[in-house]
Amino acid sequence: MSKPAPYAYDGLDRVLHERARLSLLTSLAAHPKPLAFSDLKQLCGLTDGNLSRHLGVLEEAGLVEIHKGYEGRRPLTTCRLTPTGRQRFVDYLAVLERVVRDAAEAARQGDGRNDAGPEPVPA
Repeated sequence: MSKPAPYAYDGLDRVLHERARLSLLTSLAAHPKPLAFSDLKQLCGLTDGNLSRHLGVLEEAGLVEIHKGYEGRRPLTTCRLTPTGRQRFVDYLAVLERVVRDAAEAARQGDGRNDAGPEPVPA
């Protein structure tokens, strides 16, 4: 029987664990109302093409809803997190917090206080 892998972090969702998508999800989570495409573009520092592509990935995964409509005669695209998207983002953040805690603990152990060196990894 193999030992559990404490640093595997299976909860780091590959759809969310990408800089642009993480930025988009954070922006949407921070705003209770839907955000306009142009606002997301500015908040996340993305080009139109990159923003469209990443929103498409998030929409396909069921994490965001995209609404295309008009404000007066001008086209307006808005985006918001779905309830599933919000929950997956919260779950992802919990795993990310664990990564940070584990890394901080590993760094403290390696700061010279433990002169015995790292424990050998069994073959």
